[in-house]
Amino acid sequence: MFIIVTDTSANLPTPMTKKAGLYVIPFTYTIDGETFTSEDTEAFDGVSFYEKIRSGMKVNTSLINVQTYMDHFEPLAAQGHDILFIAMSSGISGSYNCSVQAADEILEKYPGITVKTIDTMGASLGEGLIALEAARLRDEGKTLQETFDLCRDMAVHMGQVFTVDSLMHLRRTGRCSNAKAAIGTVLNIKPLLKGNEIGQIVTYGQVRGRKKSLMALAKSYEDHVQDAEHQTIGIAHANSPEDTVFLINLLNASKHPPKDILTVMYEPVTGSHVGPGTIALFFVGDAHVRSI
Repeated sequence: MFIIVTDTSANLPTPMTKKAGLYVIPFTYTIDGETFTSEDTEAFDGVSFYEKIRSGMKVNTSLINVQTYMDHFEPLAAQGHDILFIAMSSGISGSYNCSVQAADEILEKYPGITVKTIDTMGASLGEGLIALEAARLRDEGKTLQETFDLCRDMAVHMGQVFTVDSLMHLRRTGRCSNAKAAIGTVLNIKPLLKGNEIGQIVTYGQVRGRKKSLMALAKSYEDHVQDAEHQTIGIAHANSPEDTVFLINLLNASKHPPKDILTVMYEPVTGSHVGPGTIALFFVGDAHVRSI
């Protein structure tokens, strides 16, 4: 049986990754010169973390380098395990390219081992839902190649739409390729953002007011979701529990209510880029879901 590896950007609760049998590589972040990992989701105090960011705390993040990937891949390969790595979008981080380099090194050093990497073109549950599906397919008896093919197709059809309180954090870290296109928050204008066809974060619209921005996310879901009744969709928020409940109610009252909704607090690395107040919605959609 092959081993599924992902990273903490997948934003999955630790008990869930353990139950699914996922190996998780941690991203790190630095505050005032002290470095932390985002691996222990149970110990992460998201409420305090995002309140401190609102108060001006600066968080620095770094990619996972080739050696770190090697440190995690090689012990598995040495034990004879094939590896499927479910990665954060190459459109927002150079980490994926480092994972590909590490996979090539493993293939050269262990010629009998198969290592495949999937660029999810997403982050948070846009990555995590794919990792969970990979685990389900593996447990169902699918081969590594079959799982790779199905999950890569899922990534292409993964809708990722979100709204933020402010574009300041995405602008500061260069994570939004067209952030200047949005007016900002002076007139309570809320930007609508998405993961595009190559996994970059781009703005695709703007509305006035928080509630309308959440309604716009729900409309994107209703317009593009596929097979909703059999689907677990995802919501990640950066300390916005009430607005999350509002969005859940909209989704459950829609024409295509989902089978289930997985809700998580944004983990600190991705969360520090999108900023407090962010709410993101993730679902498998039609062929146009990334081009809305």
